Amino acid sequence: MLLQELMEQQKQWLKLSFFCPLELAEAASDVLAVKSGNGVEQSPEQDSACVLAGFFAVHDADEVRLVAADVGAALAALFALYERPAPELERRMLQDEDWATSWQRYFKPFAVVPGLIVRPSWESYAAGPGERVLEMDPGMAFGTGQHASTRGALTLMRQALGALPPEVEQRALDVGTGTGILAMAAALWGMPAVLALDNDPEAVQVAAENVARNGLAAQIRVALTPPAALSGSFALVTANIVHDVLAAMLADLTRLTAQGGFLILAGILAGGQEANIVRLYGDCGFHLVEAKYEDEWAALLLRRG
Repeated sequence: MLLQELMEQQKQWLKLSFFCPLELAEAASDVLAVKSGNGVEQSPEQDSACVLAGFFAVHDADEVRLVAADVGAALAALFALYERPAPELERRMLQDEDWATSWQRYFKPFAVVPGLIVRPSWESYAAGPGERVLEMDPGMAFGTGQHASTRGALTLMRQALGALPPEVEQRALDVGTGTGILAMAAALWGMPAVLALDNDPEAVQVAAENVARNGLAAQIRVALTPPAALSGSFALVTANIVHDVLAAMLADLTRLTAQGGFLILAGILAGGQEANIVRLYGDCGFHLVEAKYEDEWAALLLRRG
């Protein structure tokens, strides 16, 4: 059947899938989530790669081509940062059949880490003693806390928040905030002022909406401001990105972390990448407090001074 004939039927969904190196899986998933506003599918990992798929509502053949070109360009730019060739996107059309809502029954409230619950907007949840609840929908992909690096960063954050130096102004910085989950967790756990940054305008919009939805706008400011443009220092800095970006941001993240303050780095593969980051930041005056591991991912808690 011709594509145009397909599009003349009821609303269609375009599935774009591609092979992705594991080290780029979280960042690439964020691209798909922000561009689509829907969930991201990840196949089982094999040979240091996985298959990612995003789902996009489309209305005609022209829109199919535009969406594929837009997503392809965003992914090509991401892959180029790591000197990797642009991924080849496979297109597949899906019949609607209420697909956009049928998956909702599979997404229930869950504890991303002990004491922090993420619930979708269509589910209620009665918080238990000591529990805090964030309302986020699975269209946010890994940013809802379903990825190992996010869980590792959150676990280390709670530890750091209990040991912040009292003489340093109590404010936090989240670089590459994505959906804002780390910034919101910091605010829920008592940080009075949080600055959440991202270089993607669409991600900034998503994060700002999540912050407002959870009643945290008085504590969290979301901005496009690059870290290089910031002044001052923060008691807690978090960056859940990827190895090469964390290495490139060494000078800025060092400058922005207060003496005695904590830096949490995630999105790093355990082993070689982890060792390199520990070495680079160690040369700038940080020491490793703790590392958390899940699957092939490492999250690092560093302290300056």
